[in-house]
Amino acid sequence: MTPFGQRVRALRAARGVTLAQMAGSLGVTPAYLSALEHGKRGRPTFVLIQGVIHVLGVIWDEADELVRLADLSHPRVTVDTAGLDAEATLLANRLAREIAVLEPDELKRLADILDEAAIRRAAAPD
Repeated sequence: MTPFGQRVRALRAARGVTLAQMAGSLGVTPAYLSALEHGKRGRPTFVLIQGVIHVLGVIWDEADELVRLADLSHPRVTVDTAGLDAEATLLANRLAREIAVLEPDELKRLADILDEAAIRRAAAPD
């Protein structure tokens, strides 16, 4: 499941909207919507995201969150390490090989490290 799909599913459940109802409102098949939620389809289009926002009647913050999550929900990621240090290539390859066997808490710790690095970069003077 993708972050976008997980959030859409939770919002649908909270609002009592079935997969078939939402798919019909969006003009897609239930199979397509299910595949999108489960990460078997690529990142949703902007038009589809806007449709989801409209169908679910989400407010500003939730709409922004859905757009952000959609951007982070491509199920087949390519990491280009050309021109980077060998350590970056090693890390990218190890992650690709081992991500399927990492526990949720291990994934969370790795994400926390990336978040901390982003905060440091944002706080650093240019």
